[in-house]
Amino acid sequence: MSDTASALYLGSVMHMRLKPRRHRLAYRLFSLLLDLDEIDALDARLTLFSRNRFNLFSFFDRDYADPQGGSLKAQIERLLTSAGLEPDGGAVRLLTMPRLFGYAFNPLNVYFCYRRDGSLLAILYEVNNTFGQRHSYLIPVVEGEAAPLRQKAEKRFYVSPFMDMKLTYSFRVDPPGEALRIAILASDAAGPVLSAVHAARRRAVSDRELMRALVSHPLLTLKVIAGIHWEALRIWAKGVSLRPRPPAPETPVSISPPHRS
Repeated sequence: MSDTASALYLGSVMHMRLKPRRHRLAYRLFSLLLDLDEIDALDARLTLFSRNRFNLFSFFDRDYADPQGGSLKAQIERLLTSAGLEPDGGAVRLLTMPRLFGYAFNPLNVYFCYRRDGSLLAILYEVNNTFGQRHSYLIPVVEGEAAPLRQKAEKRFYVSPFMDMKLTYSFRVDPPGEALRIAILASDAAGPVLSAVHAARRRAVSDRELMRALVSHPLLTLKVIAGIHWEALRIWAKGVSLRPRPPAPETPVSISPPHRS
């Protein structure tokens, strides 16, 4: 049993486009759940993982949030405060793909923000597009809500050139434990447009497990960005038209109210 909250998660991602043309893709992947207070200790303990320097697996602070904004955890806590929440120094755990051989592209990073008592305060969904832009959706968690958590946000940020902007995201989340599951449904006024599901199971973070993940998922981060462009080509070939790209939102974070059933 690991003595850290940080962990390795092995699983898969599935995307299903429902209209105007049906299109499905699925691939295996692994992610790291990194407690932001444990990253330096992981760097010191592991041979294959480093912080802010090249390694087989690496974490660079500048890949997240505002590269000029200082401490990543402090940035997240400021966002929580700006949303009217009261962070008390509890854990912030980031689900992300690490850099492999110095490269990574993360379409979605997810921050699980906890209170000191272990209850979940909010979830921050950090979205990156292939145009070098980033936007986040911060959604408080209803106190006492049992998993799976249900959250909603209006789309504010251009991601796929084949998706309209007037969409609503519905999230259904089983937070990280022995397993995790994040399901996202994008809908327009007429109903569901796209469904995406990430499901994975926990492994301890060790050099042995990292090497096993590397061998079973070689060049994962390169495959993700290559796969995005390949699937875009396939969707275009099915006759789905391109949507114009609007300017990025003026504010880097959209704050949504908690979803109450």
